[in-house]
Parts: sequence; structure tokens; C-alpha cells
Amino acid sequence: MMSVARVKLLFRGINPHSNHKLYQGKRPVTSTPSGSLLPEPKKTPFGILGIICAVIPGLLIGATISKNMANFLEENELFVPSDDDDDDD
Repeated sequence: MMSVARVKLLFRGINPHSNHKLYQGKRPVTSTPSGSLLPEPKKTPFGILGIICAVIPGLLIGATISKNMANFLEENELFVPSDDDDDDD
């Protein structure tokens, strides 16, 4: 039912007799009504240090959760890798 409503919203502007306007979204304002350009927005420099400070803790937390979950599954015998899975021949 919801998908039908979404399809109707998508194709609403195709019908020339429809009195609904297409949703065009909001564009960021770059000029004033008189035509002058607004100043450039303030940028917060994060750089490579910010990326490292965001990625490394995420990787460490994800690895810890995965390790703990694997130990839990093996202790409760929900998933125990069999020895014949490691055949190298």
C-alpha cells in the first residue's frame, strides 16, 4: 500500500492536468536577492588526523565485538569450526 503511494508521488508531475507541482527540493542559497554573492561558509578542518581518530576506534571496537561474539558462539557450541575444513591438500 505504501509503495503505491510512493509511485503516485513519483509520477504526480507527469500528468499535465494535475494541479500538483513537482517537488524540486531546496537549493543552498549562494547569492542575495540583489545578486551579490554570499561569503564562503566557514570550514572546519579535520584533515588526516580527524579521519584517523574516527576510523581507528571504529575498527578496534568492531574487532573486539567480533572476537567476543566468536568466543561466545564457540563456548556454547552454536558454531564450532570442524577440523576437516582446514584441509590444505
